[in-house]
Amino acid sequence: MRAVARAVADGALPGRVWLYSNYHCNLACSYCLTESAPKVLKRELTAQHMLEVATEASALGFTALGVTGGEPFLLPHMPETIARLANVLPVVVLTNGTLFNTARLERMRPLADLPVQIQISLDSADPIVNDTMRGPENWRKVIEAIPSLIRRGIRVRIATTGEEIDDDDLARLCSLHRRLGVSDEDHVVRPIVQRGRAADNGMGVFAEAGDLPPELTITADGAFWSPFGPTVHGGTLDTDLLVTRATAPLSMPASALLRLVMGRPAGSDAKLHIR
Repeated sequence: MRAVARAVADGALPGRVWLYSNYHCNLACSYCLTESAPKVLKRELTAQHMLEVATEASALGFTALGVTGGEPFLLPHMPETIARLANVLPVVVLTNGTLFNTARLERMRPLADLPVQIQISLDSADPIVNDTMRGPENWRKVIEAIPSLIRRGIRVRIATTGEEIDDDDLARLCSLHRRLGVSDEDHVVRPIVQRGRAADNGMGVFAEAGDLPPELTITADGAFWSPFGPTVHGGTLDTDLLVTRATAPLSMPASALLRLVMGRPAGSDAKLHIR
């Protein structure tokens, strides 16, 4: 579809396509968009489905992939699936960083030679503050996982999510991630979005479509405007940012998203600087 390729090349449409690999997680973070937890509906995308999306995305003119959840590494096939995806397009994978035991780390080694970034959540340099939001022992496991991945040649990004991060807290966090081997370039700071569990807990900033970059997002339930779109509230999937129920062929939701983007009035670009 030449229109999608042109829109991506011109910057009208972001180049990354997101894949919600699953919704279940070993954690239950206080601000989780998807109400993820160990016993929620898994809503998995198969490895083959993800590869098919990647192949179609590349043919349409998209330039990168993102994999998120839930916790992607709860899926046994994930290290090998990431490698397959990265042979099609560059990939960033969002993870809580708590599942990298020795066996999984060894299966990650081939990713060092591929265009892959592992983005790990770390919200504070203070273990108590971090674990209050994310769960017991989260901080310790993350601090161990980051250098273990870097030693194996894998590029690591850190994502910090919070409501208020003062200058001193940010300085301590930046000092920590530098010591762990993560550069300032690979540290993302973003706000909590008031969706999912964050809404129940009175956390975050309100966001609608105009506040969020229109990044095509594929889930087991359909295609959405943004990876912040397919959220869950009270156990029910939100559909306010649903683009199409159909996800195959990918040209269908891609063209629908493009029509929505091109139909926006001038000056209505995303305002929250969420990456």
